[in-house]
Amino acid sequence: MGHKKRKKQTGRTAPTSTGRGTSRGWIVAVVVVALALVGVFQASRSAPPSEAAPTVLPASATTAPTGPDVRTLRVDVLREFSHERDAYTQGLVWWNDQLFESTGRIGDSTLRRLDPQTGEVRQRIDIAQQYFGEGLALVDERLIMLTWRAERAFTFDRGSFEALDTYRYRGEGWGLCLDGDRLVMSDGTDRLTFRDPVTFEPIGEQRVTLRGQPLPKLNELECVDGTVYANIWEDDFLVRIDPESGRVTDVIDAAGLLQGDDLVGSEVLNGIAYNPDADTFYITGKWWPKMFEVQFVPVEG
Repeated sequence: MGHKKRKKQTGRTAPTSTGRGTSRGWIVAVVVVALALVGVFQASRSAPPSEAAPTVLPASATTAPTGPDVRTLRVDVLREFSHERDAYTQGLVWWNDQLFESTGRIGDSTLRRLDPQTGEVRQRIDIAQQYFGEGLALVDERLIMLTWRAERAFTFDRGSFEALDTYRYRGEGWGLCLDGDRLVMSDGTDRLTFRDPVTFEPIGEQRVTLRGQPLPKLNELECVDGTVYANIWEDDFLVRIDPESGRVTDVIDAAGLLQGDDLVGSEVLNGIAYNPDADTFYITGKWWPKMFEVQFVPVEG
């Protein structure tokens, strides 16, 4: 079964005008709309899924300067290390000098423990083949792993990876992180859902905006000091979100991390974990051969 990139495409339809005009004007309008529809039809037939248009952002979203409301940051790479090529990364969590990683795809979803110094996989379990693994969060001694469309979240013992409880939820599961006493979950839209970390029941939600416009395709999440960092599906940037207002406060340019042969077979940027001891982040991507320890710094100029 194909991976998520080829399943999450959504079509858009152009708004129609209801204004009045002359008969000739109406005919011209019909012709213009017909030609436009033909172009859309041809484009939809010819464009492969891997070349689908990225998220459309407000002007200058990822370039400096961005004005007083949204800062533009860049990735400062401190070091890079190996990352297993078979990891279709969905979630990433740092704890006590260990990295926990969830990977996805039907029949190939896993939960892993990594050495953050070398990237070596120290522990691994396979998820039942019918499930597409997604985001991951750590709550005390429990790891909570989402699934994409199965509407189930599985919990595992942090030390042994023993299966514990299963939660049910409605809709798709994408990213997950723990923000103090609540979980924050994404579903691929512009919505963040807040959940009780014990019962997994929804306790609120927030829509995310960038310069007043909805920001869809929120994916992997990382909660840091009352804010939420998010990967944007199929784009080479991350955002920092104020979860109380839903406003994006920072856009982080992460383009160009992989170069040359490392790009062969690699897919999109995904996976972000914060190490509070060093005040650094770990970021990687799906089927990436490398992981990076980084800091986010302002763009000069």
